[in-house]
Amino acid sequence: MTSAIAPDLRRRVQRRTLLIISLAQIFSGIGTGAVVSTGALLAVELSGSDALAGSVTTTMTLGAAIASALLMRLALARGRRVSLALGLLIAALGAFGIIIAAVIGSFWLLIAAGVLIGFGTSVNLQARFAATDLSSVEHQGRDLSLVVWMSTIGSVAGPNLLGVGELIGPAVGVPALAGVFIITTCGMLVGMLIIWIGVRPDPYLVLIGRERIPGEDDTAAAEQRRQSPPARTGFRDGLRALWAHPDTRVGIVALVVAHGVMVAVMSVTPVHLTGHGASIVIVGITVSLHVAGMFALAPVMGYLADRLGGRRVAVSGLVVLIVASVMAGYSGDQHWVTTLALVLLGLGWSAASVAGSAMIVAATPVTERLAAQGVSDTLMSLAGAGGGLLAGVALATIGYPGLGLAAAVLIVAAIVATLWLGRRAAA
Repeated sequence: MTSAIAPDLRRRVQRRTLLIISLAQIFSGIGTGAVVSTGALLAVELSGSDALAGSVTTTMTLGAAIASALLMRLALARGRRVSLALGLLIAALGAFGIIIAAVIGSFWLLIAAGVLIGFGTSVNLQARFAATDLSSVEHQGRDLSLVVWMSTIGSVAGPNLLGVGELIGPAVGVPALAGVFIITTCGMLVGMLIIWIGVRPDPYLVLIGRERIPGEDDTAAAEQRRQSPPARTGFRDGLRALWAHPDTRVGIVALVVAHGVMVAVMSVTPVHLTGHGASIVIVGITVSLHVAGMFALAPVMGYLADRLGGRRVAVSGLVVLIVASVMAGYSGDQHWVTTLALVLLGLGWSAASVAGSAMIVAATPVTERLAAQGVSDTLMSLAGAGGGLLAGVALATIGYPGLGLAAAVLIVAAIVATLWLGRRAAA
């Protein structure tokens, strides 16, 4: 479908798309880190129950699941620019809603706002796929991982802005814990403006021939549009595309399990730390290092996926997640052990998610690719929502050590499934 695009024009648009989306990721990433570190503490404060510590993360990931399906359809109809920009606008409204919830002391408004912030999470997920629309086959893992990597700056900065937020909040008449969400709201809006102004031409519309590149030959563009088959848009189309190829099956298993476990352990760790005497500064540093583990080495994971194959990298990431889950569960009051475990948790997630995503991009045809991406993001977010929900219950029943062991058992099952799927493909 893209043969009509001159290689030099395609590379030019791809470079611009990577630059703009990466810049937007810096600002939108602030929201993710702030919700992770502060959302659990606000949920406990407003609800009065440790069992609801993971509720904000759960609703945020549930919102991301809903958003992934909606934004996928919007991207199919209007392109990446409209889809990504609208998602960040809705997320900004969610961040503002958390401020209001803290001011009036409403736990249920906090939950509703978490759903809206999930649109920002969905944008961050969709952005990594947008980076591959015009990628060459040999660089899909690299380009995808570069956008993931650019989330590092905002996501690591988010938890460390808690101190700044505690100064801003009282100064403008809102609770100290909610102050950081003023910064989050602004970051989401800046990211939205960068996408809306900068993503021109739209990479997906160029890919399917509905938008031409400035300087492109009109005849070639018209021929491309004429030859472009219609995209498949349904949820079932996406499911079929994910199940049609062995690599996409392995990729979706790695994505879903890695994300569910990561969210489960990460969402209640702030409560575990504060329950063992850690200060909010320690909580912020721990979450920041965890997020750094998630994103900072993403280009390395993308390079390895391109060179060694996605399956090897994905399974290696799942093994690291086993070590991280058990280490976190039995860290007790040793804060440095908890922090190290959270770093490993981020690294394992990075390997599994980057490799899994790259496998999905490489193995799906263009006409089914966006539907498959939307379904994979939806399933990934649903797994995160389930992980966050069960994590709070587990913390209140079997404790943090029990949660770590349960996560490890689930990952072992996922590794067995990926190896089985790999052997079926080889046969």
